[in-house]
Amino acid sequence: MEKATFGMGCFWGPEVTFGKIKGVTDTKVGYMGGTMDDPDYRTVCSGKTGHVEVVQVTFDPSLVSYQQLLEVFWRSHDPTQVNRQGPDFGTQYRTVVFYHDEDQRERAELSRQKLDESGAFLRPVATSIEPAATFWVAEDYHQKYLEKRGLRVCHV
Repeated sequence: MEKATFGMGCFWGPEVTFGKIKGVTDTKVGYMGGTMDDPDYRTVCSGKTGHVEVVQVTFDPSLVSYQQLLEVFWRSHDPTQVNRQGPDFGTQYRTVVFYHDEDQRERAELSRQKLDESGAFLRPVATSIEPAATFWVAEDYHQKYLEKRGLRVCHV
C-alpha cells in the first residue's frame, strides 16, 4: 500500500471522491503542513497554524496508480484558486499536493506543468507541491462526515 495526500479545499468532499475509486483502501481527513503539533479544527481554521485541510489516501498501486489519483485531484477542484475553494477561504483551504517520495514529487510537478500549459484554465495553476509532513488526523466527527449524514457531495 502507498499513501497520497492532497489539499483541495474543505476535506469532506475529497474524502468521498477518493473513497469511491477502485484500489483506494482507506481515506482519512486531517491536517498537514503547519507549525503546531496536534492541531484541531478550531485552531486550523484560525489561519494561524499554517496547516491545510487534507485527505490522506491509502491505495493499492496494482489497482490504481498515483497518476490516476493526480488526475482525480486536478478534476475535482479549481487548482487556480489561491487560499480558497468555492465559498471556503483561508490558507487552510489552499490547493496542494504533499508528496511522499521523489517519484510522487516528479509526477506531481510534471502533471501540474502539463495542466498549466494545456490552456484548460484562464488563470495559472496555483497548486503548490510540497514534501509530506506529519499528518494529524482530524477529529472523529470529520471522518466520513458526508457519508454519516447520507450525503454524497459537499456544497462545492
